[in-house]
Amino acid sequence: MLWMTSNARPVPSQLEEDMKTSILAAGALMTATMAAAQTPVLTVYAGDYFTSEWGPGPVIEKEFEAICACDLQFSVGDLLPRLMLEGTNTEADVVIGLTTDVLARARETGMFAPHGQDLSALTLPVAWPDDIYIPFNWGHTAFIYDETRMAVPPATFDDMRRLPEAVKVVIQDPRTSISGLALVLWVKAVFGDQAGAFWSDLAPHILTVTKDWSESYGLFTSGEADMVLSYTTSPAYHMFAENDLTKKAALFPEGHYFMAETVGKIAATDQPALADQFMAWVLTPAFQSVIPAANWSLPSALSQDQWPEGWATLPLPERVLFLSETEAEAMRAEVIEEWRAALSQ
Repeated sequence: MLWMTSNARPVPSQLEEDMKTSILAAGALMTATMAAAQTPVLTVYAGDYFTSEWGPGPVIEKEFEAICACDLQFSVGDLLPRLMLEGTNTEADVVIGLTTDVLARARETGMFAPHGQDLSALTLPVAWPDDIYIPFNWGHTAFIYDETRMAVPPATFDDMRRLPEAVKVVIQDPRTSISGLALVLWVKAVFGDQAGAFWSDLAPHILTVTKDWSESYGLFTSGEADMVLSYTTSPAYHMFAENDLTKKAALFPEGHYFMAETVGKIAATDQPALADQFMAWVLTPAFQSVIPAANWSLPSALSQDQWPEGWATLPLPERVLFLSETEAEAMRAEVIEEWRAALSQ
């Protein structure tokens, strides 16, 4: 028989222990749930690439959450079609990734609010008086080649019409790809009324037309094409991530087409203060320093002396060609049809 003094405590049963554990767990879960419910969420729509493991999204999410006391959640997809479909029912607070060539259609939706930010920190090669969209990066379209496969690249844009017979080029469809749309606008800006003739001359060298950039670039890096439509900053990835100096951009004296990706605030956001904080943060060195080595493009608000080591040596075109969003939208249907007709002959 077990005797206990008046100060002794009974040994709890296993049932009592289990009940105590369950109560503590339930309390912890309730506390966590309440904390989560009190943490504001900023929903940012972005392109698919943005949140990939090599894209800028993961770093941007971590860095912004460290200063915002919020939960930044990216929602990826095809931005403009999604916004046009959702309309006022959109869950977005901020949209990041709309390019200069689609801003006219985005603006027409009436879904975006003025950003209210000071743009004096911008370091773009073109003027940017926009009060709705803030550019967070920029670059130029270019044809990339591998010098181990192509020792003598075209020296001018017009030389693309007279490539050696064996040279094959892969490009993107302007109906589905922002880089493809930039290409047909670039061709029109350079060749004007002769744009159709340019496409007819280039057509025999086009290995294939892909839906998006990644498929095209994969064909190029796997050796199936000699040249690929991409950006003047594309060699930077090979230089700094792979220590490969063989990938080059063919730079043309006729000029290269300027593109920027932008960020915009949704007018109907239920997190206006957080959205404003994010828009302002985009222009800071903390955000901008992420762009070169994660987005493989040029930062919109950093001077060259603030670029990562080696980036200032990247060859860039001397002449920049830029169409305003109004000009680009007015030409869009025409240049796509010009391209389609020439390649379907």
